[in-house]
Parts: sequence; C-alpha cells; structure tokens
Amino acid sequence: MIKILCVSDNEDLVVYSQNIKERFKDVSFIIGAGDLKMRYYGFIVSMLNKPLYFVFGNHDLTFLKRFKKKGRDEFNYANELNCSLNYFGSTYIGDKVIRDKKTGLLLAGLGGSMKYNGGENQYTNTQMYVKIIKLFPKMLINRIFHGRWLDILITHAPPFGIHDGKDACHTGFKAFLWFMRKFQPEYLLHGHVHLLDINQKRESLYENTKVINVYSRYVLEVEQK
Repeated sequence: MIKILCVSDNEDLVVYSQNIKERFKDVSFIIGAGDLKMRYYGFIVSMLNKPLYFVFGNHDLTFLKRFKKKGRDEFNYANELNCSLNYFGSTYIGDKVIRDKKTGLLLAGLGGSMKYNGGENQYTNTQMYVKIIKLFPKMLINRIFHGRWLDILITHAPPFGIHDGKDACHTGFKAFLWFMRKFQPEYLLHGHVHLLDINQKRESLYENTKVINVYSRYVLEVEQK
C-alpha cells in the first residue's frame, strides 16, 4: 500500500512540527493542492526527504511566474532570491502529466480557480477545457504504455457540484466532471474549499473517481500499481 501525504490551503500544525518525521515517515511522496507558501513545502520536503508535487491555487502566487517559465519544474530558492535558504525541492505539475518513478503512479495537475475577479491563475470553464486538451497527448502515452490514462488528478478547485460553493470564487469546474467521465482517474484531489465544519463532506464518488477535499492535511492510501 502506498501512502501519500496531501496538503492544501492551511499550514497544519501537525505537519509543521518537529514530529513530522515520525508521524509521516512511511509516506512515499507529498501532494500540494495549492494556496500554501513555498517555505511550507520546503519544510516538508527537507524533513521527510520525499518528492512533493504541487499546483498553485488562487492565493500565494509569488512564485507562480517563475515556475511557469518554459522548462522550469523545480525552483532553487537560494539562486533566485540570493538568500541562505536551500532548495524547496518541490516539483510544479500544473498543466503537466508525470509518472512518479518510485511508485509508478500517473499524476497530472490543473491548478487555479474559477474566474471571479480577474486575478492570476483564474480561468473560465472554456479555458480549463483547453488546458485539459493540452494534457491529452501525454495521457494517451500513459494509456498505450501503462494501460490507463491517469491515476490521480491534482487540482485546486473542486469539480462543479461536488464539494464546491455557491459564490463565484468557490464554484467548481464543469470541465473536471467531463475529465472524470472521459479519463476515469482513480482520484481527483482538490483543496480551495475550507473544511471548517466537521459535518462538511470530504469524500465523494463521481463515476469511477473518488473526489477528495484534501484541505489542511489528508493521508491517502493507494494500492501499488
């Protein structure tokens, strides 16, 4: 069984702790679903010494443009900002399809939120459909060589009608519903919607995909591929 530590939106004190090594020592890698500071990701990676794959949300976008430069997946904090802090060690997978070499899991990332005030990393449904289409060639390669399109889709915003809100900012993407019907990933992991009520739903099933709100922290267990 593969364990994955998922984080989003809130710097959880259980994670941001000297006890992180003991508590999460058996995770294979980490997923970041957005709206977290890079130093938080850097702390997790430095303490656990495991890969971290992330997308940006609609907040904390200081480094968005640097990561979106062509060919830029990883970011060296010391070189870019001329400071003493070391490598963030995190891999940006927004608009990308990758395979985690150790576990063999197939991942893709679609960050951002629904367009609501014209800010950075906000999109219309049509724009999100275009982003999905651009992922198709690499997912087709997955289908040919691994027998499946994708295992985990990492987003910031939720799908439309699943865990989303009624306001423009927190409305989910209809494009994600189409994605799940067409490509049937085992999981869609999102953040964006804060779980402040213990009765709020964290997990739902849509078609063959388990949709999980990974707000704050969530440990996902996946069968080895």
